[in-house]
Amino acid sequence: MRSRNMVATFTRTTHYDRTAPRRPVNLSLNADLLAQVRQVTPNLSATVETLLGDYLHAAREKREDEQRQLDSVIDAVNALHTRHGFLSDEFSTL
Repeated sequence: MRSRNMVATFTRTTHYDRTAPRRPVNLSLNADLLAQVRQVTPNLSATVETLLGDYLHAAREKREDEQRQLDSVIDAVNALHTRHGFLSDEFSTL
């Protein structure tokens, strides 16, 4: 367990706490892919960790971009309603 006073170490390339404890996990990987990767990397765990960190960062950025686009559309619709109202406002029975 880490101390509360310990500052998390986030870097520009990792985007996660590199000081967090490591834990073993089981993965099922394509045997041919695994054999080829082991030929080019001395540390499979570090390689997978880096790739997962990059994937996580890209997924978060994509989600934030999508949210910004949605917020932009909502703002545009609200501005349109403020300026012109909605056609349905003329026919409302409330």
